[in-house]
Amino acid sequence: MLDSGRNLTHQLTHQIGAAIIQGSYAVDKSFPTEAELSQQFNISRSVTREAVKMLTAKGLLASRPRQGIRVMPSTQWNMFDPDVLAWTLHARPSLDLLREFTQLRIAIEPEAARLAADNNQDKAKMKAIGDALERMRKADLGQDDPLSADIEFHTAILAASSNRFFLQLRQFIQVALRVSIASTNQLKGVFNASYEDHKKIYDEILAGNPDAAAESVKYLLNEVMQLINLSLVKTPQAE
Repeated sequence: MLDSGRNLTHQLTHQIGAAIIQGSYAVDKSFPTEAELSQQFNISRSVTREAVKMLTAKGLLASRPRQGIRVMPSTQWNMFDPDVLAWTLHARPSLDLLREFTQLRIAIEPEAARLAADNNQDKAKMKAIGDALERMRKADLGQDDPLSADIEFHTAILAASSNRFFLQLRQFIQVALRVSIASTNQLKGVFNASYEDHKKIYDEILAGNPDAAAESVKYLLNEVMQLINLSLVKTPQAE
């Protein structure tokens, strides 16, 4: 049942979207019509129609004349959509998915750090990275949330790159990092990220050393990738 006190369209979108990713609806098979969904959830056709539109935009559904509504295969899902990513991480958390996300981070974050070092004259953005690092130091002392501080550090670097495309990835990165960092720290057997490794990144950015900043990020992420690959060898993932 949906909560009538909250936005019904978003509730229905989340409920059906999560169900699709959990495998409750078969891929490329018949899907309930808008009328059937309206009856099932006891809501108006207009709410159902908007929810179907939102799920179509996210790549989970397709609606074609004379074919009705169909569930799309996972290769068509918009993984850059924070909702889709969150549903996937919640329903199908796997080392394979963490590896793919880490591969994306390796492709993006070193360059973001390089650009941040080039833009080190932007005091406000440097302060944002420094403030996040200070939160990480306090987290080591039990005075702050380690996961939140770690996420803030990495997203502050994306912002400091001054690249609008990297900036657009912040919400996506935040969602994925929440699962990724927690999972990789668990694999390491630690609760907090390495403050010293993150401080090296900050110091190189602040000093205006683009290559060294990028290499410091690569070192951190390559360590994560090696850990995931080793765990995959030990525990093969089922498709």
